[in-house]
Amino acid sequence: MEFNTKLIHGGTSMDETTGGMSVPIHMATTFQQEKIGENKYDYSRSGNPTREAVESLIADLEGGKEGLAFASGSAAIQTIFALFSAGDHFVVGNDVYGGTFRLIDGVLKRFGMTFTAVDTRDLAAVKQAIKPNTKAIYLETPTNPLLHVTDIQAVADIARSHQLLSIIDSTFSSPYIQRPFEFGVDLVIHSASKYLGGHSDVIAGLVVAKDEKLASELRYLQNAIGGILSPHGSWLLQRGMKTLGLRMRAHLQNAEAVFNYLAKQPLVSKIYYPGDPENADFATAKKQMNGFGAMISFELQEGLDPEEFVGQLQVITLAESLGAVESLIEIPASMTHGSIPKEIRLANGIKDELIRLSVGVEDQDDILADLAQGFNYLKGN
Repeated sequence: MEFNTKLIHGGTSMDETTGGMSVPIHMATTFQQEKIGENKYDYSRSGNPTREAVESLIADLEGGKEGLAFASGSAAIQTIFALFSAGDHFVVGNDVYGGTFRLIDGVLKRFGMTFTAVDTRDLAAVKQAIKPNTKAIYLETPTNPLLHVTDIQAVADIARSHQLLSIIDSTFSSPYIQRPFEFGVDLVIHSASKYLGGHSDVIAGLVVAKDEKLASELRYLQNAIGGILSPHGSWLLQRGMKTLGLRMRAHLQNAEAVFNYLAKQPLVSKIYYPGDPENADFATAKKQMNGFGAMISFELQEGLDPEEFVGQLQVITLAESLGAVESLIEIPASMTHGSIPKEIRLANGIKDELIRLSVGVEDQDDILADLAQGFNYLKGN
């Protein structure tokens, strides 16, 4: 079955009881047990038919053993780190989502875990960061917000050679563009609020495990910690995922047009986009991605105020999050990555003039005209 067909018919795509073409929202908290120990469901935290439908769908799309749905991407990440113990060490990407940094720096370190941040594109640095107590390599690709692209196969090979888990946050790509299990990764994470949901109406996180052992351990933790996705959230997410292919084609087409437009703007000093042939990561992106995504970050010339730029926009919405049908724009230094200390943020290349744009599916001409309003305002000031 091809990918676009899997989106519609993969996992549990219909109600097996009635033949309904939409999986029902099973709001029940508990289920009748015909016989002790032989029931399929007992309590909705432990298992719910609607949640299982979306979990089986993401497993099919990623090509993994089992999917698990959580109340948010952060809840998914927290549950993954619950696999480990105090004293364990991790190699992490130095350009990760601000919420991931906050979880690591403000929570996980208090539980005795240690972390070494490196540019995961630098394979020598990844190897050098591994210690005797290292348990996993955790990375994003493309990264948030600088769109750095790491060679997934190479990092997975390093992890395997050191008996480490390889964990990848693949949110910026979605399985439409990138399927990390094909390159040897152990766990794949999605903030499903983004491209998978696609409509800015559900907060959700998904994890897919490559094998039964990992899946079983995570299923235990999902139940024990309890950060599950609600039945209604599960239904919204599965409905959104069915149109992922249609939406991504429009996203990609618009993003390419926006990149070409930004490349001609004299007030732009740098563009971060995997599809830029001048990008150092272009060859890697072309090798492992089916398209270059619809996230573009760009820096204004030094001294220009990004708040003035975004303040002129009318079609593109100033808002955090990404991957929705509407175009969203934000300033990482003061929004999504505001929790990262300035010295660390600047050292990682996230400047005050940086703007992150999630290109939506509006009419292409309207998006470009809106960007022109921002640049024209800066030129006049």
